[in-house]
Amino acid sequence: MTDAPAATEALGARIAAGLEPGDIVLIAGELGSGKTTLVRGACRELGVTEPVVSPTFTIGRRYRGRIPVSHLDLYRLVDLAGEEPGMLDDYLTPDAISFVEWPEVAVDAPLPEGVAVALRIELRHAGGDRREVEIVAPAAAESAPL
Repeated sequence: MTDAPAATEALGARIAAGLEPGDIVLIAGELGSGKTTLVRGACRELGVTEPVVSPTFTIGRRYRGRIPVSHLDLYRLVDLAGEEPGMLDDYLTPDAISFVEWPEVAVDAPLPEGVAVALRIELRHAGGDRREVEIVAPAAAESAPL
């Protein structure tokens, strides 16, 4: 549970401290539940100094930090079937830590070699600025589709 945006960012920082290049973090939650706020905190922990904003209309952003960070937001997509093949390839790379908002859109997307889902996170509104946060570590080095 977090009780303010700063607490959600702090949680993102704690999560990022345990991640390595090639890790993917899938983040689900309804609109306004704090997904980008969580990613912002993770990015700060990873040394990103530029503004971290939701890439809803650009699909993804790549940030420079101590470790490259990819931030994807698949909200505006219905699925990946009608999209450019490989549209996620520049973001899901073994040299970067990747955060994917609205991952259910890409449930059947195969993962490139050298990347794996490290965590699945779900955020839920709990009234006011409070958020319930569920964090699940998938079975050993999940390399199946998102």
